Amino acid sequence: MGVSEVRPWEAGGDVSALVAAWTADLSRPAYLPMSGAQLRSFLTAAARVLAAACAAEPVDADAARQVGASLVDADLVVPEVLPATVGALGRHLGGLAMSAGAARPLDAAPVVAAAVADGYVTRLRARILDEQETIRRAEVLARRQIELDLRSSEARFRAIFANAAIGIGIADMTGRIVDANVAFAAMLGYTVEEFCKLRVSDFVYPDDADGMWELYQQIIEGDRDSARVEKRYRHRDGHLVWTDLTASLIRDPTGVPLYTVAMAEDITTRRKLQERLRRQALHDPLTQLPNRTLFQDRLNTVFARPGARVGVCYLDLDRFKAVNDRLGHDIGDQLLVAVAARLDACVSARGHLVARMGGDEFVVLVEDPPPHELELLAQTVLEALAPPVVVGEHRLTASASIGVVECAVDETTPAEVLKSADVTLYWAKAEGRNRWARFDPERNAREMTRYTLSATMLHGLEHDEFRVEYQPIVRLDDGRAAGVEALVRWAHPTLGRLGPDSFIGLAEESGAIVQLGRHVLVEACERAAAWNDAHPRAELFTSVNLAVRQAQEPELVDDVARILKRSGLPPHLLQLELTESALLGPEGRPVEAITALAEMGVRIAVDDFGTGYSNLGYLPRLPLHTVKLAGGLVEGLHSPTTGAGPIVAGMIVLAHALGLDVTAEGVETSAQAERLRAGGCDTAQGWLYARSLPWRDVEQLLDDPLPHT
Repeated sequence: MGVSEVRPWEAGGDVSALVAAWTADLSRPAYLPMSGAQLRSFLTAAARVLAAACAAEPVDADAARQVGASLVDADLVVPEVLPATVGALGRHLGGLAMSAGAARPLDAAPVVAAAVADGYVTRLRARILDEQETIRRAEVLARRQIELDLRSSEARFRAIFANAAIGIGIADMTGRIVDANVAFAAMLGYTVEEFCKLRVSDFVYPDDADGMWELYQQIIEGDRDSARVEKRYRHRDGHLVWTDLTASLIRDPTGVPLYTVAMAEDITTRRKLQERLRRQALHDPLTQLPNRTLFQDRLNTVFARPGARVGVCYLDLDRFKAVNDRLGHDIGDQLLVAVAARLDACVSARGHLVARMGGDEFVVLVEDPPPHELELLAQTVLEALAPPVVVGEHRLTASASIGVVECAVDETTPAEVLKSADVTLYWAKAEGRNRWARFDPERNAREMTRYTLSATMLHGLEHDEFRVEYQPIVRLDDGRAAGVEALVRWAHPTLGRLGPDSFIGLAEESGAIVQLGRHVLVEACERAAAWNDAHPRAELFTSVNLAVRQAQEPELVDDVARILKRSGLPPHLLQLELTESALLGPEGRPVEAITALAEMGVRIAVDDFGTGYSNLGYLPRLPLHTVKLAGGLVEGLHSPTTGAGPIVAGMIVLAHALGLDVTAEGVETSAQAERLRAGGCDTAQGWLYARSLPWRDVEQLLDDPLPHT
């Protein structure tokens, strides 16, 4: 190359000119791994090295090559770096060489530039080769690690597969078993080799759960990935093995089904325990009969069938408590076991369910009973229990009372059926035991009414539902009222006006008669006291019935005394009516309280005299003032031809001979009144004169004579 062909050097031959141009050319790429200041500092150091290389004699090409290599080491490796470097050096390196004092600057500059390019390319090639080797080595290591991991995974899977406690089996899409572990094969009595000769279809049984094999079909068709069921297998020796079975689908990378995996856990022991617990929950531990829970479930099942009919026999052993009390509960339990066995034998043979409800109560359920089945069944049970039961040294007689109910399920509820059967059972007991009774809706309605009255009586007393009415007691000689009898009525909020026959017996049974009687006594004394205060010469007495329970109250005498004192009624104007049983104590002697009341001045009357087998001998021993002839005797006086006249007349004579007044009850006709007057009867009361009336109405009758002829 001649001097004339050399390109002129650009102005500025110092290091700064080269650095500025070099920096500008390298800043054009989209990305450099350093900032502008860092790049400028790096290139300044490189330019000084190049200046020194140019000034060296000979030119230091190695230093220049190192500059090129340093560019690679500084990660300046984008494709634009080398052309930009060569361009910047070509423009400024000659001037830099001259300013550095190179002996032959025009020869030194190309050598240095070429050395820089050579160092860059050499280092870049070495770097690329190193990176490729690193990648290759990494790939080899990764492949080796994958192979190791795969072998390790396969080893772990095989160890798990072979040693797992649960059974694992693999089948292909045709149902052929391709692999199984020892646990699965041994669970069903096979070796692994024998098990793998079988097919999935060999474990299909007619009694498999509904839908089980439909699920399996969906799995092998790829419609679902897994399913879990309780599957029952038959062991090779014939016994049943219950398993908790999970079937899963294995697909290839494209999703095509390849295999099914079955994992089976033997739950036979758990299943047996569950069955045992279920039986214990649904059976009586003593008799082994179904218990109340199982009976209730079966009863509810019957009621779930519209149009069905149900029959129930509810039975209770007669006098079983006496066996427990006298012979002990152990003997009682043995008797229950024997009775349960007899019931099971005669009831189950007819296809019905018998259950123990608790204690000595049993119940039989009959679904859709044919005609007369319940009656025949009840009689069969009584006959089955009739033979004596031998328990140890004891020969026991067992009998039962049975309540029978039959109805359509659409007409009632399970609870109502059992309640009706229980009620009917106690009807059978009340009628003499060792018998059966059939449910009677009308009788039950009456008893429910009695129960309602008994349950609401105290509430009625607290809310002033009981009303006191009065019936005049008329002197037969002049027709004027000598007194009044206080009679209680119940203004029931739902049942209406009730007479004493509807509730007095219930009040005595419940004990409410004491409170009710006090209520009547207080009002009657207050009414009579007010009347006598307004009519000083009237001497009108008030007569109040006293029940047996009241006569036995320890506070009766004091209570009557307080009421008389508070009302202001003189004792002789109060008459207490008692029946014979209320007047006499348990040993046939007068009740002390009655004697005390008579001594206080209170009039004592024996009520309903002449009914039953009245003992005339007790009359002289009682502190009586009046005998009230029962309405049944008076009713016989309606005609002179009846035989009641001499009897009534004799009673009147006897009473007068004892110094007692005689009052006739239930007088309804003038003929009865006339015969009583002719026979010497003192007073009478009945519808002939007036019915029972509120006090404001009866007051109007007390001043004038009442009709008596």
